[in-house]
Amino acid sequence: MGNSYAGQLKTTRFEEVLHNSIEASLRSNNLVPRPIFSQLYLEAEQQLSSLEAGSRADNEEEEEEEEEEEGSESSSPPVSYQVKPPPEGCCTTDGFCQAGKDLRLVSISNEHIEVPSGFLLVGAKSPNLPDHLLVCAVDKRFLPDDNGRNALLGFSGNCVGCGKKGFCYFTEFSNHINLKLTTQPKKQKHLKYYLVRNAQGALTKGSVICWKGAEFRGQQSSTSTCSSTLFQLPESSGLSGSTSSEPLPPANPSAPAGTQPTAAAVDHIPSTAAFSSAVYNGKESPKQQMMKNNLSALTRPSVLGTLTNSGPPKKRHKGWSPESPSSTETWNLQLNPQASNRIKNDGGSLSSLPHSALAGPASSPMVGSGEPVSVPDNLLKICKAKPVIFKGHGNFPYLCGNINDVIVSPLLYTCYRNSQSLSRAYEQYGASTIQPISEEMQLLLTVYYLVQLAADQVPLIEDLEQIFMRSWRESHLCEIRQYQPAAPQPFPQLPGPIAPVSSAQLPWLAGLAASSCNDSVHIIECSYSLAEGLSEMFKLLMEGKLTKTNYVVIICASRNRAIDSCIVITGKYQARVLSESMLSPSDYQKEVNYQLVTGKVETLGSFFSTLCPEGDIDLLLEKFYQENQGHISSSLSASANKPTAVNGAGTAVCTSYEIERHQIRPFQLAVAQKLLSHICSIADSSTQNLDLGSFEKIDFLICVPPSEVTYQQTLFHLWHSGILLELGLEKEHLTKQRVEQYVMKLDAEAQIKFKIFLQNSMQNPHTLFVLIHDHAHWDLMSAMHSLYPQTELSTGLVDRLLNCREVKEAPNIVTLHVTSFPYALQTQHTHISPYNEIHWPSSYSNGVDLYHENKKYFGLSEFIESTLSGHSIPLLRYDSSFEAMVMALGKRFPRLHSAVIRTFVLIQHYSAAMMAVCGLSQMKNYTSVETLEITQNLINSSRQCPSGHGLMVVLRIPCVPLAAVAYERLYNVRERLALEDNFEIILGNPNSGITIGKHFVEQLKIWQKIEDVDWRPQTYLELEGLPCILIFSGMDPQGESLPRSLRYCDLRLINSSSLVRTSLEQELGLAAYFVSSEIHTEKPVVNDVLESDPEKLSSTDNEDEEIATEGSTSEKRSPMKRERSCSHDSASSSLSSKASTFCTESSPPQALSNSTEETTNNYERQKQKVDKGAQTTISKHLPPVTEQLDMKQNIKSTQVSITSSSSPPFSSSSSSSAPTHNSFILQTSQCSMTKASKQPPIVFLPKLVYDIITSTDSSGLPKSSSLLPYHSVMWASSFRPLMSKMMTCTEQSLYYRQWTVPKPIHMDYNNRNEGRMDTFHPRRLLLSGPPQIGKTGAYLQFLSILSRMLIRLTEVDVYDEEEININIKEESDQYYHQPGDMWPDLETFKKMPFDYTIHDPKYEDASLICSKLQTIDSEDRSVSRRQEDMYTCRQTTRMRVSKYAAYNTYHHCEQCHQYMGFNPRYQIYESTLHAFAFSYSMLGEEIQLHFIIPKSKEHHFVFSQPGRQLESMRLPLVTDKSEDYIKSPTFTPTTGRHEHGLFNLYHAMDGASHLHVLVVKEYEMAIYKKYWPNHIMLVLPSIFNSAGVGAAHFLIKELSYHNLELERNRQEELGIKPQDIWPFIVISDDSCVMWNAVEVDCSGDRRSDYTWTERNVSLKQILQHIEATPNVTHYALIGMRKWSSKTNSAEIKEPFSCCHVHDFIMLNVDLTQNVQYNQNRFTCDDVDFNLRVHSAGLLICRFNHFSVMKKQIAVGGQRSFHIKSKVSDNPVSISPAQYICAPDSKHTFLAAPAQLLLEKYLQYHSHRFFPLSLKNYSHPVLSVDCYLNLGPQIAVCYVSSRPHSLNISSSGLTFSGLLLYLCDSFVVASFLKKFHFLKGATLCVICQDRNSLRQTVVRLELEDEWQFRLRDEFQTANAKEDRPLFFLTGRHI
Repeated sequence: MGNSYAGQLKTTRFEEVLHNSIEASLRSNNLVPRPIFSQLYLEAEQQLSSLEAGSRADNEEEEEEEEEEEGSESSSPPVSYQVKPPPEGCCTTDGFCQAGKDLRLVSISNEHIEVPSGFLLVGAKSPNLPDHLLVCAVDKRFLPDDNGRNALLGFSGNCVGCGKKGFCYFTEFSNHINLKLTTQPKKQKHLKYYLVRNAQGALTKGSVICWKGAEFRGQQSSTSTCSSTLFQLPESSGLSGSTSSEPLPPANPSAPAGTQPTAAAVDHIPSTAAFSSAVYNGKESPKQQMMKNNLSALTRPSVLGTLTNSGPPKKRHKGWSPESPSSTETWNLQLNPQASNRIKNDGGSLSSLPHSALAGPASSPMVGSGEPVSVPDNLLKICKAKPVIFKGHGNFPYLCGNINDVIVSPLLYTCYRNSQSLSRAYEQYGASTIQPISEEMQLLLTVYYLVQLAADQVPLIEDLEQIFMRSWRESHLCEIRQYQPAAPQPFPQLPGPIAPVSSAQLPWLAGLAASSCNDSVHIIECSYSLAEGLSEMFKLLMEGKLTKTNYVVIICASRNRAIDSCIVITGKYQARVLSESMLSPSDYQKEVNYQLVTGKVETLGSFFSTLCPEGDIDLLLEKFYQENQGHISSSLSASANKPTAVNGAGTAVCTSYEIERHQIRPFQLAVAQKLLSHICSIADSSTQNLDLGSFEKIDFLICVPPSEVTYQQTLFHLWHSGILLELGLEKEHLTKQRVEQYVMKLDAEAQIKFKIFLQNSMQNPHTLFVLIHDHAHWDLMSAMHSLYPQTELSTGLVDRLLNCREVKEAPNIVTLHVTSFPYALQTQHTHISPYNEIHWPSSYSNGVDLYHENKKYFGLSEFIESTLSGHSIPLLRYDSSFEAMVMALGKRFPRLHSAVIRTFVLIQHYSAAMMAVCGLSQMKNYTSVETLEITQNLINSSRQCPSGHGLMVVLRIPCVPLAAVAYERLYNVRERLALEDNFEIILGNPNSGITIGKHFVEQLKIWQKIEDVDWRPQTYLELEGLPCILIFSGMDPQGESLPRSLRYCDLRLINSSSLVRTSLEQELGLAAYFVSSEIHTEKPVVNDVLESDPEKLSSTDNEDEEIATEGSTSEKRSPMKRERSCSHDSASSSLSSKASTFCTESSPPQALSNSTEETTNNYERQKQKVDKGAQTTISKHLPPVTEQLDMKQNIKSTQVSITSSSSPPFSSSSSSSAPTHNSFILQTSQCSMTKASKQPPIVFLPKLVYDIITSTDSSGLPKSSSLLPYHSVMWASSFRPLMSKMMTCTEQSLYYRQWTVPKPIHMDYNNRNEGRMDTFHPRRLLLSGPPQIGKTGAYLQFLSILSRMLIRLTEVDVYDEEEININIKEESDQYYHQPGDMWPDLETFKKMPFDYTIHDPKYEDASLICSKLQTIDSEDRSVSRRQEDMYTCRQTTRMRVSKYAAYNTYHHCEQCHQYMGFNPRYQIYESTLHAFAFSYSMLGEEIQLHFIIPKSKEHHFVFSQPGRQLESMRLPLVTDKSEDYIKSPTFTPTTGRHEHGLFNLYHAMDGASHLHVLVVKEYEMAIYKKYWPNHIMLVLPSIFNSAGVGAAHFLIKELSYHNLELERNRQEELGIKPQDIWPFIVISDDSCVMWNAVEVDCSGDRRSDYTWTERNVSLKQILQHIEATPNVTHYALIGMRKWSSKTNSAEIKEPFSCCHVHDFIMLNVDLTQNVQYNQNRFTCDDVDFNLRVHSAGLLICRFNHFSVMKKQIAVGGQRSFHIKSKVSDNPVSISPAQYICAPDSKHTFLAAPAQLLLEKYLQYHSHRFFPLSLKNYSHPVLSVDCYLNLGPQIAVCYVSSRPHSLNISSSGLTFSGLLLYLCDSFVVASFLKKFHFLKGATLCVICQDRNSLRQTVVRLELEDEWQFRLRDEFQTANAKEDRPLFFLTGRHI
């Protein structure tokens, strides 16, 4: 047989495994060695990735042949195959034929290829070109049919390249096309794909060629069909049926003859692609693989097929690497032009077919093996359900016959396979250390699981996986522990604790397990193959012997081979749910639509008619209508006129109506701040992905799903938030059209708006654009799957827009995903970093209320909690009578979809309930208690409010066609009952707006005080108070919010078969609600009742009776015992004690008893009484605080007489007072809407969903939380830990990130960088929070505070203080310069007197410097600030940073990256350390400084040639002129401000070249170098580590002078005169932020007239201006004003001043050679230096037209000096009075420099030394050669002792004190005797030690005029080693 698979297994791979197995069994002491084929096919890593099937002994021969063929691709060396050498001179290039023609598909896809009749184009795979297909033409007779059969043996083909024809042997053909095979050429192995033309005419890869059924044995996929365009996996042969809802194109060249769609493919078959991931009860199988290739175009049509393939092909093709896909996961994709718009979940459910399509090819629904099994005719008719067959282990037989009546699924097979794949978590113990759970044990555990399922439960795959996982863990616990420390052994013995189940024991044990379940599980054992078991099962079904059986387990086990098994679901309910769960959402809609359109539902309508003995409902309605036509204004509809009538009459109107406007709650603010902190952390990270400093404003775009209501709702929030005005995006007169620019519906028109957004982002690089993706879980379809013309535009839009390259790469776009269900964005391939997730905070932490909210949020957990015993009213309920009726009808109408049945039953119930409430009391038996309660409260609600406010009922009908039917029917019934003015029925369609009647629009306008004539409600929130039924349609809610008047959320019609966590939670999210909780917040207690007594728990269903919130008070609860009935479903009490939830589910739909009728009649009578105003008494058994009484209690509780809910309830004021007797009186009406807003809505669920939601695992986690999180993701492994209730949101996120992977249809599928971790997008954030909790408000608030922060980032606090001591200024009318002069005139300037007074406001608390000309008012100055206030309380103003500002290290921008040395494109800047020494006589030693010079700055320095020793710093010439160069080197001394110092002068210098040196202390060198790697550092010697700023200034000046000398010498050799070298340096504070220039306009008529403006300019402009001053080298010091907003014209009228300069000075180091800074000083050293310079006769010039702004920096600088005790580390504050002490005393010594203690003491306590000087400004203290701050209340007079110095004339001055500070030899006795002192004036002499103190007294002959006492000697509080300073005080004699 030339093409058969018979043969011998010869590969070395097999021999190797066989050898290993024998060796292992010899070594092992266990009798059961590991099977050989398990090793071949079930190795852990292969199982984990490719799910390969285990081989079976019964088809060993075929497998041997396969193994032989696969030898070349196995891990061992291949068997060599001799290829004939090619003919001489022919082409041997891969991809070309021997004639040299290109055969690669990519090259010739667009060429016209002649294909002879009867031939098909196919793609061949060459082992040397794995990424290419070679095009061949092959006679289709030699190719297989759809079943892999009927291919003629042999080969006939042509070469499409050179046109050579007639190749009769594939060997010959393979040589011609240069396949270069190393194994025997076989067509089955190398001809892989059919090739077809796509819509553009290009040749593309089509479906896989289905060679022989054997390749499909192990890969049964989900029951499904393929669309007319089939997407197939690469290299995984998978036969796929295809159906089409339109005739297939006849031009398809690859359509084989005779293959037409079968009869089953009628016009309603959905065209979805097969094989979806299998779903068991609506859940994907946990381990599905991904699809690599792009999806193909039209392939050949085949018969309708349910092909269930169970895994990868047995032949290991190259595609089956551990990462490769399995054919179980070809995804559902719609490619039909008429396809539905709901593609997004197509990959999510088991199969995407209606029932008639869930069949398969007529010959075989599942390609199997062995003898075929015939499916009997009329199976569906007899069984009333289609059996669902789940393939288990082993081989599955062929099915033939009536295969439309069965469904075959591989889901269980996949589960079994996954559960045998050991998780990577256990690989550390060795691949074979711990054995997976055996097949026998798997099957036995499955039987155990099925046995314990209740009759109304459906098996869940998650449950089974957890059972397998637990079983495996328990059986291997000791092995796991044993192997944790030790290295794994290659073949350990099998686990011992649990005896393995043998295949012989299995049927017996399974039968034993099933014996206890009353035949709900039936075991069939067969000896030969599954075929006989299936045949027997069909026979039993046909004979009706399995009516009580829900599950049939068929086992074929024998000793000599592995087991075969399958499980058949025969239970009608279970089979229906499981088969319907296989429909994708789009096909679910199509199937329902088909049944509606074809009239199949009419049988249901006629059946309903027969139920009603009084006749057809429509006839009854018509009769009622005719009878009541004249009485339309009956009491029920009278409420319609109430609002207008009441308002007109001026009587009581309901005042409770209010629509909540935009207000920010504490929670929202907290979340907004968390978002902001995440944005800041992205900006602060070293990755520089976000440069916040470069943005000036915010812009944004909010993307919402294509729901008109959601869109309008977002516009509403945006409008009322005021955010557009706040961000400055819009002006005051905001129009709706302008607001719409910022919200984008993700529909067909979205691309236009998004394009504008992208263009704006590119055009505005300094605007930060925030792209907000709201409801972000909505459409996660990959754009790749929606690029085909057949798909609707809106799908894949999120991927196409938000994931486009422009968004990803734009540095100014931040994407924020906002969702309540983030799970689908938390996969292994997510774009969002876990660090960029923000979760809504919990309100309580350790019992503490973190955010004081006045409302309590009710979400899923609170709803579930309400069902637990001990809570007043269960908010979640199910309707047992409704469920019973649906189940009964489901059996009666097996061909109708259950959604159709459920909808029709519910519409019937609502119709009957309306009729019953309107007086047709006989109809109450044809509705359920729940529906009657809802309808009654709805209809009566508007009557209880004087203004007609009512309740909203949401009726959720996901299927749009069914919603339309329901709307039409209910509308009709309402009209017939004359209720059209009583309540509205609204059809909520996601694609359209809200339509309501004119009457109700008028009502809403009155309530909301709207005068606009054309106003219409556009959001559901605007329906507040409107009594209505909102029929909410659409497959998924899309973020619509509901008003507070919502009372009932009827979810009985949600698609309960699609059990996915997101789907369930978003349905329940509709009911999420904020409840007012103004009173208390403690949890309510069930009063006086023990929880353990179930009979005493509250049983009433009066949801209005108690406020079921945690915030309600205990007084609102009844202290009395309440009656309850026994059942726990909603028809009785709704208390869901789990134990009894199943006791009534089988009750018939007509279960209402006679007592029901009696009590209801009683209710009718009571109602009439109440309507007449009678007072009704209620039995004592009811709580006294009943706010509203329901219908349900009337029906169920026969012990009490009850008023209906139409009776007026109590006013709220009475609710807090307990009555004094047992009867009470019904009082005035209260608005139902008000009550509704005080309690969460009541939710009705399908029973199946209710059970899942309310059942919890051992940790208390609801079962719904452990479901698959989303349709388009899948579990990475069955071996995953269980989720826990204790998991935080962050832990849940990490769990999903580890254990879920996206399917190929998910937009994150391709987000993988092999081996790299940078798949996260740096500017993408995820905000998640419960539904309806206020996320929109939070992100709008985030935009607001982000905008404020950006403005704040572009602003800076600068000191803004008026100059001080202005009134002391010399008053003179003489002005030396004109206001418009640009530079001072040297000769004129020399005539200007020096202004001794300090005007800088930072010296407000410094001593005044007196000159003879000043007269000072003694009241002028006082102590104005405390020490610490000096920095914190100075006046500042906030200024916008200009483009010429200096920046700290937090500033990043493109322009200055290189300047800063942080640009990643540049290498880290290398620096070199250079020593620089010079001698200075005053210090008595050589000074050694160190320069750190980056490589990029070395050009500023001169180095010696051989040794690269630093010689000098280059200086320019005085005559140099350059626009781009600053001549003066800038020195900035700094300490403690490595982050905050403003050292980035790039922008301030406007990019000009400049030399900037940071002067730092030695211990701070490393940290400054880290933050400023590209700056030159001058490192002070270590002896100056504790010195003040004086030392830095001193060394800067001395170094600069020394450098000037070196440069003069160096350049003198070049012929340059010494005086031509530039002598200036700039000394700048580290807080100078901006510079301003005053522009004076002197164009007035008179010289004195001028105007001036101040603007920000660059430092470059100012320095170049000053450097250009004429005769500039004659000035010793040049400075500028300190900026103040209060500067007046007088201050700048004189453009230049001769006065003190501070903060930013230009210093002439040449002229000031002999004037030094005092290196010991900490404060006021600049004032001291200014006075020295002036007294030396040098010129100090201040440019008044320039000013410097100083930033307030709260750290570093002078604040870095902390004075503390030397002995203890206790940071006790020490007052300045303790800074000095008596010598030799036991005073606590302080750890601070002596000079600092001296200066601080004198600043605060100098009045102790100079008592006469206090506030005595006319008699100052004489200070010789120095200025020390003696505090603001003492004035000083500075004199210099130097010869020829300029001093004030002291002839008329009498001094109140004398201060001699470290006086040198220039101070002599004769100098001091010139000055006159008051009697009692005091003297203070300060010296370095006591010895020099005495010498000074003697040398200066002080004892002649001053009296000294021994006790007047002091010292600073320093230890001896710290060299204290000593004081001596005396009095003038």
